[in-house]
Amino acid sequence: MEKKRTEAAAAPTRSTPARSASTRSTPTRSTPTRSAPVRSRDRGRATRRHLIEVAARLCGERPGAEPSVAEIANAAGVFPNQVTYHFGSKDALLVHAAFLGLLHDARRIERIGRQAPDAAAFRRNIARAVLAMPSLPSVARALAAGISKPELAPVVDRHLQLLFRQSERFVGRLVDSRGWGTRRPLGAEARTFWSTALGAVLLVRAGAHGTVADLDLAGALTVHDGPGHGEPGRDEPGHD
Repeated sequence: MEKKRTEAAAAPTRSTPARSASTRSTPTRSTPTRSAPVRSRDRGRATRRHLIEVAARLCGERPGAEPSVAEIANAAGVFPNQVTYHFGSKDALLVHAAFLGLLHDARRIERIGRQAPDAAAFRRNIARAVLAMPSLPSVARALAAGISKPELAPVVDRHLQLLFRQSERFVGRLVDSRGWGTRRPLGAEARTFWSTALGAVLLVRAGAHGTVADLDLAGALTVHDGPGHGEPGRDEPGHD
């Protein structure tokens, strides 16, 4: 009898490790709670990206027209206040959307450029395609926003630098594979070309007489058959 009482008294002592193990496992069960901020950031980035893509699509469907916050939010399936939450203003969202549209157009332009049989055709085809890009009006508005709203200038600059680098890499790969050359460094080639194209659009939107079609954009390119760099100012760079 005494032995049974001793065993009964010892039973709680043997169960103690099980309770302690349960207590020690609590941090493991709480791990998903610690990852909640990460999931929230992922959702935020996804919503932000979705809003940019939707705004870019709406701008592309209606060149020259600026969608409202309500239209963008409705098309994206979110509340209008999420636009200001993620971007601060509609103008900031439209800057991102304009350059996303421009980068998409630029990739299509690259396919056109790769189909050119020679450097002269490359200059002509690229110039025509760029001036017909549906994203140009939206980009012109984005550039104007960067001028009138200093807080947007760094955003515009980041997108422009990305565009310049992408174009520089494209032209560099193409001239290397074709044995072509340029009469200026590739970085200057990309900057000069896009500055000319975007400047022409800004002039027309500002009321300058004429259209972008009056611009000899092909003349802003110095890509030519044959390797190496020629002397600046010779052979009328960019012309057939």
